[in-house]
Amino acid sequence: MATKVEKLELYSEELKKFDSNPDLELLEKIVGLLGPSIFKADAEKVSCSDPEELNRVKESSVVWKLWLEVSDDDLKRVCEKMGSSNRNKYRAIFYYLLAK
Repeated sequence: MATKVEKLELYSEELKKFDSNPDLELLEKIVGLLGPSIFKADAEKVSCSDPEELNRVKESSVVWKLWLEVSDDDLKRVCEKMGSSNRNKYRAIFYYLLAK
């Protein structure tokens, strides 16, 4: 099983595809808020094709703890940025892009 440090390394490398100068403190805060869900394959990722999943993201306690107001357009923007062919839409990166 991966450690939190290993997950942070994975996410920071993946994040460089979307943000050339990532705020690693923000990413670490988000990972901390996500807790053990980052270690569960299904919970670790966001499915942009599932409206219920996107609603869960919008209503997530992480979103509230980051003081974000998220609209459907915001979710769509992040889904498009991460790409429809990207099968690894990691939740931590998804929330990071919402916060930016």
